[in-house]
Amino acid sequence: MTDEPDPITLKRLERAVRRLPRMQREIFLAARLDDMDYFEIAERTGLSVREVERELAQALASIDRRMSRPPKQWWWRR
Repeated sequence: MTDEPDPITLKRLERAVRRLPRMQREIFLAARLDDMDYFEIAERTGLSVREVERELAQALASIDRRMSRPPKQWWWRR
């Protein structure tokens, strides 16, 4: 097994993250890429910690739904 992600899966994940609403995308990226905790994200966004938790949960659910769908064929691209 390799540590390199499958390029098709990576592209689908990037597309799923890009399609998130702006606030959810910012919160998701801050938590996952910038390794910020909920309190730091709340201060940065002006939301409460509870709202940050809710937005991150919605972002993860949205990404999961998009990734669970079968990948589109090349002729289905938009």
